[in-house]
Amino acid sequence: MDTFALVVTIGVALGFTYTNGFHDSANAIATSVSTRALTPRAALAMAAVMNLAGAFLGSGVAKTVSQGLIETPHGSTGMWILFAALVGAIVWNLITWYFGLPSSSSHALFGGMVGAALAGGTEVIWSGVVDKVVIPMFASPVVGLVAGYLVMVVILWMFRRSNPHKAKHGFRIAQTVSAAAMALGHGLQDAQKTMGIVVMALVIADVQSSDAPIPVWVKVACAVMLSLGTYAGGWRIMRTLGRKIIELDPPQGFAAETTGASIMFGSAYLFHAPISTTHVITSAIMGAGATKRVNAVRWGVAKNIILGWFITMPAAALVAAVSFWVVNLAFG
Repeated sequence: MDTFALVVTIGVALGFTYTNGFHDSANAIATSVSTRALTPRAALAMAAVMNLAGAFLGSGVAKTVSQGLIETPHGSTGMWILFAALVGAIVWNLITWYFGLPSSSSHALFGGMVGAALAGGTEVIWSGVVDKVVIPMFASPVVGLVAGYLVMVVILWMFRRSNPHKAKHGFRIAQTVSAAAMALGHGLQDAQKTMGIVVMALVIADVQSSDAPIPVWVKVACAVMLSLGTYAGGWRIMRTLGRKIIELDPPQGFAAETTGASIMFGSAYLFHAPISTTHVITSAIMGAGATKRVNAVRWGVAKNIILGWFITMPAAALVAAVSFWVVNLAFG
């Protein structure tokens, strides 16, 4: 029974990574596709490769996920808690993908973990949730907005005397680099979130101790699933990010991606905080766009996205709690 539960849970975790890939591939590439710096296929392929690479760059975020948010639950109940958390996250991912809303897969996952833990009677480490999830959830979009704006102002000032046509061409090329950095940061952040879950499953099943390093096969599996998901590509969400929020030109795209990538690397390495790639890039796009004129940004779309952020954690928590009760009735 336990092996069965372990296999199912890991399978669902990898499924989550796949939905995360096609949900979030948009973040890495929408800006460079909408400014026509890259063709969609090329951009997706590059994002897939960089996601793969990013997954091997660290494990601070994975540790936060596997140890910092809920107490490691035990026995078969523990497995079902993880299973339910993942179901909650996947269901919410699919709902938001269907409606083309860039909600955050990460917060869906954390919401799911909290909801399932509460339903299953496992202790939630609230201080960890507040420090590592809630505070970064509000801080990272604000930082992204301000930084995106400032980076863009600096770029406008530096290139104020250059030929606009030449500058645009240069920034198209530069954007391939910034988009790659963005995808690398996405791999670093998001593949690790699933690694944390898989490690937790292995600990519950007594396959490994909680302080052991992440097994290589876990890293490879998570990275590959994220890449496949990315290559499957979320066209619906890409449209929202790339065009609906604001029409970007290459310098703005470059500014937004550079800002987004820096914030993701910073939070992964300095704070080991799992932040949402979605929040960061969306807010950076708005910040860079607001330099045109404040009303060039379509704040209506922005408002929908922000509402989505507030609903994501509670909604995923609810789905997870319900699915825990269902599983518990069936297998309890």
